[in-house]
Amino acid sequence: MNLRQVFVSVLLFGVAGLLLFMYLQAWIEKQHTESGKKLQQETINQDFTLQPLGMPRKAAWRRSAPVGLSKQQMAVSSSRHWQGRAEPFGAVAASAGSRVPEQQRTSESPLSWFRGVYLPPALHPLNKTFVKGGEWQDTDSTQEKRRAFLQDFCRKYNSRKKLQTHLVHLVSRIYVEDRHKVLYCEVPKAGCSNWKRVLMVLSGLAASANNISHDDVHYGKHLRKLDSYDLKGIYTRLNMYTKFIFVRDPMERLVSAFRDKFEHPNSYYHPVFGKAIIKKYRHNADEEALKTGSGVKFKEFIQYLLDSHRPVGMDIHWEQVSKLCYPCLINYDFIGKFETLEEDANYFLQLVGAPANLKFPKFKDRHSSDERTSTEVVRQYLKELSKEERQLTYDFYYLDYLMFNYTSPLV
Repeated sequence: MNLRQVFVSVLLFGVAGLLLFMYLQAWIEKQHTESGKKLQQETINQDFTLQPLGMPRKAAWRRSAPVGLSKQQMAVSSSRHWQGRAEPFGAVAASAGSRVPEQQRTSESPLSWFRGVYLPPALHPLNKTFVKGGEWQDTDSTQEKRRAFLQDFCRKYNSRKKLQTHLVHLVSRIYVEDRHKVLYCEVPKAGCSNWKRVLMVLSGLAASANNISHDDVHYGKHLRKLDSYDLKGIYTRLNMYTKFIFVRDPMERLVSAFRDKFEHPNSYYHPVFGKAIIKKYRHNADEEALKTGSGVKFKEFIQYLLDSHRPVGMDIHWEQVSKLCYPCLINYDFIGKFETLEEDANYFLQLVGAPANLKFPKFKDRHSSDERTSTEVVRQYLKELSKEERQLTYDFYYLDYLMFNYTSPLV
């Protein structure tokens, strides 16, 4: 074989290798795209139904009375709060407990062995005996529409994918006020600080909501969370208490959280989140920024939020409401909105029989001199993002937009 033949052979071999490489690359990209679309569809259509671990996916709930329930527990389990066809929460919990050895029951918390529960999304009428006059007619009508809308949403999207979680995680954001029998699921940046103040007044821990400091509200540990009770205490309160939640437009809530945590001095969010965000997403960051974590830009914050490999985990201030309060699993009796905060809050206080002189606080908890995070303020921040980043941010909060009937932003 002469030199020319060797050269031609090598050339043909190289061309064949290049064509093979291009084919494999196109095939891999196609598979990745199809996988991404499938994952997105599963996420949108995820099922919010929880089941006890070990139960077959298609197994039906037994209709017989659960083993080990006392008459008192049976009375709680048959509460009108659960009108679905599945077994009530208390029945599932008790039947799970009946299968655990006696020595294990006495030495471990029930939450250590109980992992999943099905909470049927049934609506039930609110107690309106405390409401006087017809001034709340429009507010009440709006409230019924919100609850019906959420119920309809959960029914439509409650189909394909089974979800399992620890009960302790399911109720970890819910605060308890026993005197007026209310459960409040905390959604940060949606009036939660003032709601905690109100709960402290309702429980007798304070005479006025106006005199409670921010640190006392958030770090004083005056209010109990639902996950601090034993299993019976949890399901009794879920059955018998009035459960409420206040939500906010997802983009407004996100921008509000960013302004609060990153545009003001903060001894936690700057060193923990700021340093990690600047290190990964800012090119040629100076030593001062890397050392303090101060000065995070909104675009960098969004890059962190959308990154599947975040350098630091999520935080409740920008976590989705669907993952904080599980609105399709827990039947919230009252759904308030930040956009109508004062009206909704004072109506709710009447519903639960709060003292007549107790009104929801109007003051801003922190940074009172700052302009409130309005639609116009949000629009200015979104200008810092590319069109793709705006769309992906909306997609991130897609379920929250759908659940609570918020209008999608112009992305």
